[in-house]
Amino acid sequence: MSIQDLSVNPLESLPDSVAPVNTNVSNPRHILANEVLEALNGRSNLKGGLQLAGHLAIMGISGYLWATNLDHWLLAFPALVVYGFSFASMFAPMHEGSHRTAFANNHLNDLLAWFAGLLSFYNSTFYRRYHKWHHRYTQIPGKDPELGDRKPTSIGEYLLELSGLPWWRGKLQTHLKIAAGQTQDYPYISEDARNEVIWSVRLQLLVYVVAIAVSIAFGQPWFWLYWLLPIIVGQPILRAILLSEHTGCTHDDNPLTNTRTTLTGFPIQFLMWNMPFHAEHHLYPSIPFHALPVAHTTLRPYFAHVDPGYVSVNRSLIAKFEKAAA
Repeated sequence: MSIQDLSVNPLESLPDSVAPVNTNVSNPRHILANEVLEALNGRSNLKGGLQLAGHLAIMGISGYLWATNLDHWLLAFPALVVYGFSFASMFAPMHEGSHRTAFANNHLNDLLAWFAGLLSFYNSTFYRRYHKWHHRYTQIPGKDPELGDRKPTSIGEYLLELSGLPWWRGKLQTHLKIAAGQTQDYPYISEDARNEVIWSVRLQLLVYVVAIAVSIAFGQPWFWLYWLLPIIVGQPILRAILLSEHTGCTHDDNPLTNTRTTLTGFPIQFLMWNMPFHAEHHLYPSIPFHALPVAHTTLRPYFAHVDPGYVSVNRSLIAKFEKAAA
């Protein structure tokens, strides 16, 4: 059975013998039959390549419009927003490559993850270990490393989170500590992986230093104007998206209740590599980005949190902060 067999309606296209379980969900990870999961798990170099090419095309076109219309802000500003988010959302292919589901070839996955991390100010070698623990201990206090970053509890903290300032501070601190060989605060970095992570971060920081040096040597604001400023502008959008993934969900090991799927428009869904189908991803992290919409058609009824959009999710968060402050 191929993934194409599931592209219209997975329930109608499958015989009863391989239909998803619809009764007692004692083990959520058994909702999909093995044959269905095997078909959904098919990775594709072609689909990964087309997705990456589309992402880079959006980055290139919006970057060109930004660079050539600096004196025309009615065009330059929206171009900057799109350009900036295309940089910030490189987090998504970095995440997909770290799972090694973007391509069928693992060398391509690792290369994509590192390159996308470089553009989005993440380090994929570090992130792969961090994110593995996040999946293993999703929403478990004291174990999930994502819960180490304090979630906002007021309007002020929410706006600070959206500004990206805590993220920039945290990334700078982590990169510099790792580059200095200080890995003791990161239990998910094993001794075997320690040198690989350290040298990966050092190489990434060296790339930034070289880019800054080239900008200064030529007396041009290239680094600041075409990477730093855009990613600063794009970060608030990414923060709002990532904040929606688990905030307000249960703090337990139930993947049907501890993660949120958010139904969003095509531009966000595309640039985020279908990561808005986040509950599906957490339930079955082996499913590549291009098969998540198909998985969603079957899995949606099982999830406690399926929201109609990121504006809706963030409005509900704001309403809870306002209620708590009243």
